[in-house]
Amino acid sequence: MAGSNGFACVFLAMVVVSIAATSSDALSTNFYSRSCPQALSTIKQVVTAAVNRERRMGASLLRLHFHDCFVNGCDGSVLLDSTSSISGEKGAAGNFNSLRGFDVVDRIKSAVDRVCGPQVVSCADILAVAARDSVVQLGGTSYNVEVGRRDGTTASLSAANNALPGPGMSLQALKANFRNVGLNEQDLVALSGGHSIGVSKCSNFKSRIYTETNIDPNFARNLRSTCPRTGGDNRLGPLDTSATRFDAQYFKDLVNRRGLLHSDQVLFNGGSTDALVRRYSTNTAAFAADFGKSMIKMGKIRVLEGRLGQVRKNCRRTN
Repeated sequence: MAGSNGFACVFLAMVVVSIAATSSDALSTNFYSRSCPQALSTIKQVVTAAVNRERRMGASLLRLHFHDCFVNGCDGSVLLDSTSSISGEKGAAGNFNSLRGFDVVDRIKSAVDRVCGPQVVSCADILAVAARDSVVQLGGTSYNVEVGRRDGTTASLSAANNALPGPGMSLQALKANFRNVGLNEQDLVALSGGHSIGVSKCSNFKSRIYTETNIDPNFARNLRSTCPRTGGDNRLGPLDTSATRFDAQYFKDLVNRRGLLHSDQVLFNGGSTDALVRRYSTNTAAFAADFGKSMIKMGKIRVLEGRLGQVRKNCRRTN
């Protein structure tokens, strides 16, 4: 009986931790309706201009939000530069010479501060809204972003190195990685659809195109012309065959064994996620709906609200 009670306590603690990881009571879609009604439209204007100038920037802004939320929550910590007291996340293995869009975030911050006044709109909210606006600008379906996050006052290089999913991960490792931040298997598949846009360095998929067998031979052959077996690690390959348009092509590619990264193709390789990948490959509306739900859920991971944290004057450093 004592053992049963102990299990119940542990199970309850696990449930509480899981709920806390993604809970957020203060976030709302109309958080800035009184303090600055023009906040979201101002963010959209800057994002639209940036993505129209360079379509790849849409993927970069989406990735910034993702990499922010997976490391100690959606608190804008990914934007902080390193200092004598802060070990910035920009130097992490999954971020260094890879994350982009910081200059666009700076422009958004300047624009909203001009319209709303200083220290009204947080950098963490800018990332969440800019991610949604990027998806829409590249042809994706809109979803309601809840805002009201505050910015963190620290960052963690070690946490970023440990928390960010990598391109060589197995399906089990990916599921564990997402579970650690309160996201489930459906969230994993839906959010992986973010790879509908953007590119990746050859170093991230070279092993796949030269050594793996669950890959379309013609697809691998074409990529080898861009990525030689030795050298060329910084050359780029598209994450799907319509990499400047947000759509369900990513999942169609997986069904046809044309996933660019190992961590992409494991989603359709005889495992538990196969059925959902196949569903999204034939039902764009289902993917769009689930992607929006999962983005909203991810955007609530360990957020700072109320008097916690701060609203930064400059997204690159604490006040």
